[in-house]
Amino acid sequence: MSVYSFYIFDRHTECIYSKRFTQAPPPAPSKSTSALSNGAVSASLRRANKDSDDAKLVFGTIFSLRRMCKQLGGADDQFLSYRTGEYKLHYFETPTQLRLVMLTSPQVGNMRTVLHQIWSTLFVEYVVKSPLAPTEHKGGKGVGNELFEGGLERFMEVVFRPQPQ
Repeated sequence: MSVYSFYIFDRHTECIYSKRFTQAPPPAPSKSTSALSNGAVSASLRRANKDSDDAKLVFGTIFSLRRMCKQLGGADDQFLSYRTGEYKLHYFETPTQLRLVMLTSPQVGNMRTVLHQIWSTLFVEYVVKSPLAPTEHKGGKGVGNELFEGGLERFMEVVFRPQPQ
């Protein structure tokens, strides 16, 4: 059981935080640097664009599934998660329309309480109550709080610690 990635979206649909926990192996280094001088995009810029595109795809999926759930099930129905053969997407929305999304392995159970704990104990304590953090994240300006980052890392290590057999 493992966590793949974690996203936070604000009420303006901007991704204000994203974190990958399992990384793909890095590409083999190129022996030629002439591609960069010919106007090709650097690897770090491609990675940043891919992360941005991934966040947009995740939010679009959530938006569509939430709308479908409300249309088919009525106003009281809620979208909590969905699972494919490769991953499971967990969703939690706060009263202020902050959306927390976690992608995990398919075997992981319901993570709604975990997402609530991340919001209430980490995000509220380290980001919302911080006098240095902006109240609105205009233009997708993300959460840049080291205490939040460190707390999230430790929290995920505890939650996804391998269980003794």
